[in-house]
Amino acid sequence: MSAQRLLLCCLLFKGTLALSGNFWHITDLHWDPSYKLGDDPFKVCASSGYKPAAMAGIFGDHACDSPWNLINSSVYAMKKILPDPDFIVWTGDDTPHVPDQNLGTEAVLSIIRNLTHIINEVFPRTKVYSALGNHDYHPKSQLPGGPSFMYNETAQMWQHWLEPESGITFMKGGYYTEKLLNRTGFRMLVLNTNLYYDRNMLTHNDEDPAGQFSWADQVLTEAARNKEKVYIIGHVPPGMFEKKRSKSWYRKHFNKRYVELIQKHHSVIVGQFFGHHHTDTFRMFYNSEGSPISTMFLSPGVTPWETTLPGVKNGANNPGIRIFEYDTQTLLVKDVVTYYLNLTHANTARDRWEKEYRLTESFRVPDASPASMDRLLEGISADRCHLQKYYEFNSVSYDLSECDAACRVDHVCAVREVDYERYEHCLVTEAAGFVGGGLLPVLSVAASILFAFNQHF
Repeated sequence: MSAQRLLLCCLLFKGTLALSGNFWHITDLHWDPSYKLGDDPFKVCASSGYKPAAMAGIFGDHACDSPWNLINSSVYAMKKILPDPDFIVWTGDDTPHVPDQNLGTEAVLSIIRNLTHIINEVFPRTKVYSALGNHDYHPKSQLPGGPSFMYNETAQMWQHWLEPESGITFMKGGYYTEKLLNRTGFRMLVLNTNLYYDRNMLTHNDEDPAGQFSWADQVLTEAARNKEKVYIIGHVPPGMFEKKRSKSWYRKHFNKRYVELIQKHHSVIVGQFFGHHHTDTFRMFYNSEGSPISTMFLSPGVTPWETTLPGVKNGANNPGIRIFEYDTQTLLVKDVVTYYLNLTHANTARDRWEKEYRLTESFRVPDASPASMDRLLEGISADRCHLQKYYEFNSVSYDLSECDAACRVDHVCAVREVDYERYEHCLVTEAAGFVGGGLLPVLSVAASILFAFNQHF
């Protein structure tokens, strides 16, 4: 090969590599400063409630939220695995699952400040797009639809990440938008979806808390006019919780408006990235013809804490962190790589963060586009092996039990139908008419649908 042809090949190869970018998504750290090892398993951490932390070690216990050793380990694992990401997405929930009277405004702000500091210290030159979780406020989940002291204080903490205009917007309602990495044609939309949470008593009578829906509609309309592509991030997702039948997070009218927002502007929305569940799953959005138009990725949490939501079995998870690979020209999500810490092994040996799986390899899809994720969903729905693989990844390889027929219906319908009415219809049709891969149908749907208790995420 001549020197000229060799140079041309190198340039072409370099150009191909340049099309691929990477960013981290970290969520639901839930630091519990009270975590302390001792002789009494009931006194290890405040976040365990009345449960004993029987297997507590230096990196935590599934009865507890994250000790500082786990927080530190997760952030430094990110630095070791991908030391120079294009940016970081951080979707909130920083404080432990304890009663409000055990925290207070200053304690909540102190926890957010400490987590902000370690991320900034380990990634001092990396842009971070950060969203509020429902636990990032006092009282928890009561985020107001207007200016507040805590919005102001958080904006000050994040001022090294926020553009000046973003800080001003954030102080009005906890949301903002910026050009993604200051690049023309790309935009990040950071939402405060805690305003739509059904436990938020401050916004239950509002049609559009903080004017966020109207604002987001305007931002996305302008994005289309300017030929921009958009990522959306937030904490509390719309739709249902896959581990608790008929458990929703949003009030009904808010959920409807969110779905309508995505359907209206799907041509500019290339990806949605949320947390809150602590589990690894995704949500599909379709147009009126049933074609996939958008995917919401729900990344697993760092905290291993087992939910106290009544009726949920095996509601803990191993700590997880996630890399998204994307096309730098289109923002298309090309792949998803999840890393995890086997908590039991870490407490007996060392904190070894391992690759749990790569989406395209494990599910044999070409990328993470809506069409590919829809294909993945159909595989989960129809094939027992695909379902079981997805189910084990859902808890970050913590719950390895069999996902039976009722489990299949819960997961498939939660992923497929974000709209509440369509979800309930899915429960009936999936249970009654689909056997998929040898799975037995559910005998009685009505007996399986439970009231959605107040949850404790």
